[in-house]
Amino acid sequence: MAEKGYRIERDSMGEMQVPANAYYAAQTARAVENFPISGLRFQRGFIKALGLIKAACARTNRALGLLDHRLAEGIEKAALEVAEGRLDTEFVVDIFQTGSGTSTNMNANEVIGNRAIELLGGKRGDKTVHPNDHVNMGQSTNDVFPTAIHVAAMEAIERTLLPGLRALAEALEGKAQEFARVVKSGRTHLQDAVPITLGQEFSGYASVIRHGIERVEQAKSQLAELPIGGTALGTGLNAAPGFADGVVKELNALTGLRFRRAPNLFEAMQNKDACVQTSGTLKTIAVGLMKMANDLRLLTSGPRTGLAEIELPATQPGSSIMPGKVNPVIPEAVNMVAAQVIGNDAAIAIAGLNGNLDLNVMMPVIAYDLLESIEIEGRAAQALADKCVRGITADAKRCREYAERSAALVTALAPAIGYDNAAKIFKKCLEEDKPIRRAILEAGLLTAETLDEVLDLEKLAQGGRF
Repeated sequence: MAEKGYRIERDSMGEMQVPANAYYAAQTARAVENFPISGLRFQRGFIKALGLIKAACARTNRALGLLDHRLAEGIEKAALEVAEGRLDTEFVVDIFQTGSGTSTNMNANEVIGNRAIELLGGKRGDKTVHPNDHVNMGQSTNDVFPTAIHVAAMEAIERTLLPGLRALAEALEGKAQEFARVVKSGRTHLQDAVPITLGQEFSGYASVIRHGIERVEQAKSQLAELPIGGTALGTGLNAAPGFADGVVKELNALTGLRFRRAPNLFEAMQNKDACVQTSGTLKTIAVGLMKMANDLRLLTSGPRTGLAEIELPATQPGSSIMPGKVNPVIPEAVNMVAAQVIGNDAAIAIAGLNGNLDLNVMMPVIAYDLLESIEIEGRAAQALADKCVRGITADAKRCREYAERSAALVTALAPAIGYDNAAKIFKKCLEEDKPIRRAILEAGLLTAETLDEVLDLEKLAQGGRF
């Protein structure tokens, strides 16, 4: 007998108490009991993907004459409610669970089944719409769950990641043009180097992001392959002929994306290489973002005792004790995102290794970490573009002063005065704290006119030589 506020539901292992107002049933309740681990739940995008897949399967089974039209209609409506987010509170299973994700697939099946029963005028729990026989018809967790990963990842890439990266690339390219004539000292090993323009530095940052976008587009090609229809192992047992193609077609209609059936369903079951590849791409972008963010922090350091070649937009007070202090908070946030993405990639790589024979058994952690990386990296790129890069200003005077003072300007003189003489001038400038021009003139190595020509900073920044 159920306690007050509960009802009794049954699965293959027996009875379970379920909250009376819950749409989920016995298997979900059992999973909640078994996995009280992290409190983490799958993201909205993943739940949406599950709903879309179940709706696509119901449509396909109806079209194939396998599912009663009335039941199919109820399942489809309930599944689309899941996709729309109306039933998110019903997805209560921890992400650390069975490695196939069976608990979450059954969570979806039970919620959709009971909601469909309700939509069709029945009573929750009466199983007139069965979570396995009807909602899961032609499916297995083993093909549904990885399909949901791919669908959710592709949607997140299109919705968040690519727009964020494109915005950042455009902002950086705009600054590259704006700062095209701002000459400054280059730096290698954090030591003075030959002249460069600030615009050239920013063009390099923009190229990092453009290359990242290209890598994401390449990864999308692999994510577009769906294992649906492979059922348990890739053989397609219990899936009707035409089922897989029908589901893919319906998913394309529901999402507006272009998925295709995986050419080898056995590989699609055994391996999660498309997810590992995508995560590796996100890690590569994260590495570039962190380098760029750290460069911005260095270039804006000061404002009186650092480089202070650029100024970032002030977004908030920087200290609870030092009045007036402003910190580079956006680049710092980007760095933390990059660290998280790199950490997620390590977890995904380890999870990818855990495909044993015919199935990967760490899919839930792959799903959660991959979607988190896509979302936070895209949002971080957008924030860096909107709240930082677009508002950067340059201190052109300071930049030029540093370029003039750089002892590394002797590099441009070496063809005219020889390497050994150039090395002596370099040491003299450092020892006596003299500008290069003055040291050369005092040594009588070049005339003033020739020196002006050789040390044309704009020309040097473009790779010119004497």
